[in-house]
Amino acid sequence: MKLLDMKEGISPQWAEKGYQMPQFDLEAVRAKTHEQPTWVHFGAGNLFRAFPAAILQQALDSGKYDRGVIVAEGFDFEIIDKAYRPYDNLGLLVCLQSDGTIQKKVIASVTESLKADSQFAEDWVRLSDIFRNPSLQMISFTITEKGYGVAPADLERGLAPVLIMGKVTLLLYERFLAGALPLTVQSMDNCSHNGDKVKAAVLTYAEKWAEEGLVPAEFLAYVQDPQKVTYPWSMIDKITPRPDAKVQQMLADDGFEDNYTIITDKRTYTAPFVNAEETEYLVIEDNYTNGRPPLELGGVLYVDRETVDKVERMKVCTCLNPLHTAMSIYGCLLGYDLISAEMEDEDIRGLITKLGHIEAMPVVVDPGVLKPADFIDAVLNRRLPNPFMPDAPQRIATDTSQKIPIRFGETIKAYQAQGMNMDNLVLLPLVLAGYARYLKGIDDEGRAFEPSPDPLLEELRSIVAPLEVKEGEQDFSCLKNLFGRKDVFGVDLYAAGLGERIEGMTAELYAGPGAVRRTLHKYVSER
Repeated sequence: MKLLDMKEGISPQWAEKGYQMPQFDLEAVRAKTHEQPTWVHFGAGNLFRAFPAAILQQALDSGKYDRGVIVAEGFDFEIIDKAYRPYDNLGLLVCLQSDGTIQKKVIASVTESLKADSQFAEDWVRLSDIFRNPSLQMISFTITEKGYGVAPADLERGLAPVLIMGKVTLLLYERFLAGALPLTVQSMDNCSHNGDKVKAAVLTYAEKWAEEGLVPAEFLAYVQDPQKVTYPWSMIDKITPRPDAKVQQMLADDGFEDNYTIITDKRTYTAPFVNAEETEYLVIEDNYTNGRPPLELGGVLYVDRETVDKVERMKVCTCLNPLHTAMSIYGCLLGYDLISAEMEDEDIRGLITKLGHIEAMPVVVDPGVLKPADFIDAVLNRRLPNPFMPDAPQRIATDTSQKIPIRFGETIKAYQAQGMNMDNLVLLPLVLAGYARYLKGIDDEGRAFEPSPDPLLEELRSIVAPLEVKEGEQDFSCLKNLFGRKDVFGVDLYAAGLGERIEGMTAELYAGPGAVRRTLHKYVSER
């Protein structure tokens, strides 16, 4: 069975194998969307197909909505040519369960796939027509944080930009010329206050073009007018790894033939299918000027901006990101190369479980729409142990110095602000001590390893250079140059009353081969 075969329906034998088909009139939805589009999404990668497109599928399956989504790709055009159009824009979503099973669903909510660049004249004309259509309600993005960058050279190209945000601003100009029609510009990327990043990019182009007389000043006023164009915040959380060999084999065993990986010239890894974890969250600021698709039918939580911020802080400061960093540090020191394998280590699992529930949870701000305890339980019991998630501590350890201020410094600040007893923090200091040991680049068996890339790596490694992994006395005074740095830890750990304690833990971790395991076990057991 091929993916295109499923457009005409699915036989009982395939249904028995768990393949779910769309429950709506595909051709009717495509026709309605072509005439009255409501949603264009930029970024045709795996996250889009596994999450926003799948959410819309649920809305369509409910029978309460009748418009699909048009996807546009502005960076890697091969994705459109190789992963969308040969399959008539259908895709297979393979949901990776923590128990080792998979669920399979044919996603048909994408009605058109376009290349967002003027070199593809037919596609660009179609995009321009869509942006001039009063029915358009929302454009959205999964282009990664760097996609919102603005380069001086691109600004100098005037109304012929190359970067995606320049092209989006040009399309917004088309909408302005059509009558300054309202629209919402919605980031769905995993970065803090993402709507502000989109807005800043659009305004940079609009201001430059207005300054040079390429567009009227009224266009700049249009993209700045919250009654016309809005840029809501959102928090998204779902892991969508590149196509997995185990999944490919399972599909092959089913007799599903489109089970291969597609690698583009730009090194994008995609496929006719997309594999993703079962857990997902999308919380969006409900600030739309022209209506919106009813994505709440697929599980989206629409809230105010303050609540989006609370959800993001809950995730980044307490319930996920700090646990990831703790695992990455101790996983590298203990020789692990898979996060899921670390979850079978009682000391590491105990570290992150107690770190989250006992030490961080007392200062988390409950956003109201998601219970922090439920979120962290999903992380610990479904997400991190998932055998299909081929994530490595070495990848997560990238840029650790840039992550610590938010992932741990904010918790320390909250303890200070609330007048809480710093003695209640035990495992958090242990993680920071572990970072000082990690910087040495020697694992618990005495083998050298290369710490992951980090902009401050060499500078911080030079601080711990005088230290040795050995038993016996040595001078740890150099650590004051590390633990006193607010840029790395968010606070001066000595001023916070934690510096000396962390120094002591660091000394234990440096006390020869096996010291990391002994120290980790000691503090986790005591906690």
